[in-house]
Amino acid sequence: MFLGVTADARGWDSEGKSCLIVLRENPLAEFVVLPSCYSSTLWYSNVLCGLIRGALEMVNIKVRAYFTKDMLRGDQETEI
Repeated sequence: MFLGVTADARGWDSEGKSCLIVLRENPLAEFVVLPSCYSSTLWYSNVLCGLIRGALEMVNIKVRAYFTKDMLRGDQETEI
């Protein structure tokens, strides 16, 4: 909401405890070109995972958030 993009939650597990957050647009990576030497090690928008984790921990929900796909690495969408 604060970034001005819409996210979809999909891929819920059978217990309803984990899911994928899919961003079709990533405003943090809009004007970024990732050098090829960092394309396999750097998750440029990793701050999004920290924001999700920090916001949920403020309401006493412990989470692990990490990237599975990123548009800067050539994927069609960003998955957290």
